[in-house]
Amino acid sequence: MRVRPGRPYPLGATWDGLGVNFAVFSEHATAVDLCLFDGPGGPRESQRVRLPERTDLVWHGYLPGVRPGQLYGYRVHGPWEPEAGHRFNPDKVMLDPYAKSIGRTIRWDEFRMFGYAVGDPGADLVRDERDNADIAPLAAVIDPAFTWGDDAPPRTPWHETVIYELHVKGFTRRHDGVPERERGTYAGLMSDAAIRHLQSLGVTAVELMPVHHHVQDRHLVEKGLSNYWGYNTLSFFAPEVRYSAWGGEDAVREFKTMVRALHAAGIEVIIDVVYNHTGEGSHLGPTLSLRGVDNASYYRLVPGSQRYYMDFTGCGNTLNMTHPRVLQLIMDSLRYWVLEMHVDGFRFDLASALARELYEVDKLGAFFDVIHQDPVISQVKLIAEPWDLGEGGYQVGNFPVLWTEWNGRYRDSVRSFWRGDGGLVSELATRLAGSSDLYGRGGRLPYASINFVTAHDGFTLHDLVSYDHKHNEANLEDNRDGEEHNRSWNCGVEGETDDPAVRELRERQKRNLLTTLLVSQGVPMLVAGDEMGRTQRGNNNAYCQDNELSWLDWEPAAEREALRDFVAALIRLRRTQPVLRRRRFFQGRPLRGNGVKDIAWLAPTGREMTDADWNASHARSLAVLLPGDALGDVDEWGEPVVGDTLLLVFNAHHEGVAFRLPPPPPRHAWERLVDSADPGFERGFSGRGRFVATGRSVAVLRLAQTPARRRRAAASRKGDA
Repeated sequence: MRVRPGRPYPLGATWDGLGVNFAVFSEHATAVDLCLFDGPGGPRESQRVRLPERTDLVWHGYLPGVRPGQLYGYRVHGPWEPEAGHRFNPDKVMLDPYAKSIGRTIRWDEFRMFGYAVGDPGADLVRDERDNADIAPLAAVIDPAFTWGDDAPPRTPWHETVIYELHVKGFTRRHDGVPERERGTYAGLMSDAAIRHLQSLGVTAVELMPVHHHVQDRHLVEKGLSNYWGYNTLSFFAPEVRYSAWGGEDAVREFKTMVRALHAAGIEVIIDVVYNHTGEGSHLGPTLSLRGVDNASYYRLVPGSQRYYMDFTGCGNTLNMTHPRVLQLIMDSLRYWVLEMHVDGFRFDLASALARELYEVDKLGAFFDVIHQDPVISQVKLIAEPWDLGEGGYQVGNFPVLWTEWNGRYRDSVRSFWRGDGGLVSELATRLAGSSDLYGRGGRLPYASINFVTAHDGFTLHDLVSYDHKHNEANLEDNRDGEEHNRSWNCGVEGETDDPAVRELRERQKRNLLTTLLVSQGVPMLVAGDEMGRTQRGNNNAYCQDNELSWLDWEPAAEREALRDFVAALIRLRRTQPVLRRRRFFQGRPLRGNGVKDIAWLAPTGREMTDADWNASHARSLAVLLPGDALGDVDEWGEPVVGDTLLLVFNAHHEGVAFRLPPPPPRHAWERLVDSADPGFERGFSGRGRFVATGRSVAVLRLAQTPARRRRAAASRKGDA
């Protein structure tokens, strides 16, 4: 086959209708061979072609006649000098760092996927000369054409956003309403049954756990487990082929079709991305892609000891964000997922690692500078997991404007309060009000706080109120893995029980936590299945459990359906009450001369909280008054936003507490919208004078016209007509 010089840009394999241009960056390579395969089962490549040109450290060539579907990889020649950071091994076929589709996944076989001779300590210094062409992961050339039609991003404003974190496979794998072949796939997520559930809840965005193609770790496979969560990326461009019902190159088209269907339903698609490390692990890991393409450029190596990797992630390596080609790789990936795949935003795993220019986290690092000036990426939703495992890695509140953050302090405060820990009312109030102590500076707004009580990592909501201790034996690590400090409470019995009193208390605790989440300022994030009482039987680190322990259980049950309906009602309440989703932080003082504060914190006596109230170690109760006419905000037309006045009543004490209600105006009374202790409103409430908050409960009251006043107002409107 005659090879033309081709072009150094774009990187990857680009089909132009007549042939394919191949381009791969490697600063330290001495030669690059393109390997073409006839199919995924071939023992060796059918053709090996030396890329003829090197421009700006990019090796490139053009092959006429090559078409979409072609499988390929690279053999990269260069020095084998691990102590200098170089691990080139042309006996191993490398996956293109810009692969858009995966044509063959890894096939573990002995240790041929490792670039060194696995054996005694120090063996990583010896190059392994066995060929792995028959088991190496391969890329596939794609045809990017797709009919998007009138697809348009929903562009839901941040303050109106409700996020629903889900795993593509686990969400529909057990759903009888999804065609069997599509369960656990992108097609399953766009099924009528799946979209109907999302719309009935009222969520505005799905946050997909990693959908980049990832490594199934050898040590897990050998144990009969798998990397279910997917936080071990191998390709930053290719959708995970294992989640595809259509298969192969069609996985790209299936993903696009899913996004189009979710957009048509008014639901944004946010994807969880892992750019801080790759699935190649430490110096003792396999050689799959970046390590064999140019290890010294792509990874952070230990200064003076370049055989080893800087590891801020706990996963063995860290990408070298100080190298311009690594920054380009990440930015090209982000733009690809926005422009070609139409996603609406990103959640960045261990985002602090991306900000480390030298060693310390630098919030003005090159990565943030590049993001902020980019006309594409700066316009989508950006969510940081604001910590990593390195020194100084806990950076909650320290990310710059444009960024929102998973608020770990919100999670911890709300869990501790409802567990019954005393002296937390001040901390809880700060979190309910949008965490201005973290985000109220530098031009950031309440939506910078992504509020959550549970996430994929940790206990489910049901397990949070059912277990005092983690039970991770199924992970085969003797229960050593997973977080020890969960701030959970089992309500008196460890694990599942038939005791009706314990079960009722657990259901109420779930409602307490969910109500708190959905009446807090900021952006709420729910975890798929929490609205149906999903359990992992006390496993708080189910990353390797690709089975019914992790998959959602859709079997109908009265408790599950009641909780799901309760969550849907809370989201409707949030959507219809402007005071619950403010765009600005509270001022705590009268606004616009009307003498009404925009927020007031009340003790059970009805008076505003004093310093003594805030600091009392025994305090477990408070109320929050949110006047609907003191928002100080305008809508998109410039008109003042006015809503109902709400009173939020929180009581984490085990006994009931009587709250004196603020006196209502003439012909008005307080009506109950939510009561976690009485969701069916079977207990009477007069609406005047006082409200008795049941032990361990939360309630939402609204200031409303009395029935007689409403009838007169309706009659007046009818007369005017």
